[in-house]
Amino acid sequence: MTAFPRGVEHGGGRVAGRVEGRSRALVLGGGGIAGIAWEIGLLAGLAEHGVDVRAADLIVGTSAGSIVGTLLLRGGDLQELYAVQATPPGPEEPVVEFDALAMMTAFGEVLAGATAEQDARARIGGLALRSSSVPESERRAIIAGRVGDPDWPEGRLVVTAVDTGDGSFHAFDSTSGIPLLDAVAASCAVPTVWPPTTIGGRRFMDGGMRSMTNADLAAGAKKVLVVAPFPGTPGNPMGPDLAGETEVLRRDGEVHVLLADDAALEAFGTNPLAPASRQPAALAGRAQADAVWAEVAAFWS
Repeated sequence: MTAFPRGVEHGGGRVAGRVEGRSRALVLGGGGIAGIAWEIGLLAGLAEHGVDVRAADLIVGTSAGSIVGTLLLRGGDLQELYAVQATPPGPEEPVVEFDALAMMTAFGEVLAGATAEQDARARIGGLALRSSSVPESERRAIIAGRVGDPDWPEGRLVVTAVDTGDGSFHAFDSTSGIPLLDAVAASCAVPTVWPPTTIGGRRFMDGGMRSMTNADLAAGAKKVLVVAPFPGTPGNPMGPDLAGETEVLRRDGEVHVLLADDAALEAFGTNPLAPASRQPAALAGRAQADAVWAEVAAFWS
């Protein structure tokens, strides 16, 4: 049986575990290929202005954010990471047909009658298990192509995922006893698009099925910087929304939220999972950094 770390939600209860004594936390939200590129572009731009957020005491990564968090703590140069994102993708990148309206319609149908947040997530988990997709091994290879197969990095990285069977929420870290690659693959397993990831005999899906940011995992930090392409849905039936998460965080410290601006959202296009969104999203993130770096520097210092 896999041992899971603090920050695991069971039975619909609150997230357990806090980060007292950690002064600064970085939360990286989900957003597909476009989200990865935008976050790296933004963070690379901030670093050029002297604001290097890799010094965070805690990084919480959900879906796209789990990839970015892994790359940040793996020791890669931010400008080199940005250079990769800012170039057109090669033909090896799989093209994903993604219809957001169709997905939301399917979600709405299975969520009808859900009794609680965990029940709602379990219903989406059932949908994920029933949906046809590429083989799990193929998807794992795609994720390995993005982050490699590294050990958990020094510094605390938390990667979020949801159990498709019972809807429980899991926050994997270096104490979990599982490969980082598996945790990231699970966190990026968008239901109906990519297959759930098998870990310890269970199958896990995208951590964004609880929250696009899961920012409340940083509760107890004195300063929390939230970097997220999308804010998520107000009144989210599967977990807390960003407004609720920031309310929790402000009980102990300060919070600064950076969401994609209008230019970035336009750059994402209608399919943030499409490889073609990568370059324009990276450029938009880099441009947004020029507009926000001073306020982030004042907050982060």
